[in-house]
Amino acid sequence: MLAPFLVLIVAACGFGAPALAFETKAPTAILVDVGTGRVLFEKNADDPIPPASLAKLMTATVVFDMIRKGEASKDDTFEVSEHAWKEGGANSGGSTMFLPVHKRVSLGDLIKGLIIQSGNDAAIVIAEGLSGSEQGFAEKMNAEAKAIGLSHSHFVNPHGLPAEGQQVTMRDLALLAEYLIKTFPEEYPLFSEESFRFNGITQRNRNPLLALGADGLKTGHTAAAGYGLVASATKDGRRIVLAMSGMQSSEERAREAKRLMDFGLQDFEEVTLVKAGEPLGTARVAGGSQASVQLTAREDLALLVPRGSLKDVSRHIVDNGPIPAPVAMGQRAGWALFSRGDETMREVPLYAAEAVDRAGVVARVAETIVGQFSSERSE
Repeated sequence: MLAPFLVLIVAACGFGAPALAFETKAPTAILVDVGTGRVLFEKNADDPIPPASLAKLMTATVVFDMIRKGEASKDDTFEVSEHAWKEGGANSGGSTMFLPVHKRVSLGDLIKGLIIQSGNDAAIVIAEGLSGSEQGFAEKMNAEAKAIGLSHSHFVNPHGLPAEGQQVTMRDLALLAEYLIKTFPEEYPLFSEESFRFNGITQRNRNPLLALGADGLKTGHTAAAGYGLVASATKDGRRIVLAMSGMQSSEERAREAKRLMDFGLQDFEEVTLVKAGEPLGTARVAGGSQASVQLTAREDLALLVPRGSLKDVSRHIVDNGPIPAPVAMGQRAGWALFSRGDETMREVPLYAAEAVDRAGVVARVAETIVGQFSSERSE
């Protein structure tokens, strides 16, 4: 069984390092390290805003969940209603999959149109096909949001077009993105597909970060919401999620999202201080079959810190010795202290890596005599 892996994040000013300065023109934004769940940057992250097409992340979540439960199949086909064609089709002026009215389309193609092309018509057909109406599907969206823990979001329709009472927050959207990535890894690659061709029309994914290192998720825009984006990216085994909204143009969105992504990936590093089971030192044993016992930690300890902030940190082993024998394997036997100068930054408990039996009578007497002799010589 693998030892548990403990990852801690030190705040931007942690471990005595100077605070990392970052600012963005986005009115509301958040940056989260997925491995630790820690927020690396936030700005008005709990302000409610219209979701625009970012609402389609929740639509996709509901669909994926229904497919997993066997309540829907990608092979299911749904008819394009006149409502879907008028409200979300080519004549609507919004993002569309260009679905022909009355045509039957597979749920698999509709999902691609929803995610890759951000089709409002695809969202409506999905909602009508799975729940009978947009309103019925919105009830599923809100139930799913509550189950995930999106405490400040409410959905009225599946596409995100303006509707009274419909709102999200950047914190909730970051949480939703993490949920999608972790819960539906088999579906997540759809968010990184750069284009999708349907009905003779090829459209490209609108996420500007896909060409700059991100591997998903979604953009959004309405006049009320401004230009927004939810994205995720990885580097050196770390994954970050960012969400931002309210930018004035697609160019500003791309620029600010790239800056925030680079900040999360380049300005922080995960440093392993201790590995579970790794010998870190020894503790003296009194009256034992051996004079000392190796010390190890039970858990890996890693810190997510501003890059380079641990260069002056040193490790010192403090034992509980001499420990009277017998010593049980796993017995608490000391600490690993991490410090900078005279300041202790972290204390990690250490444990005996093996059992040590009591020594025989002759050996214990000899140890006592040697100890007394050494004490007399030191007086």
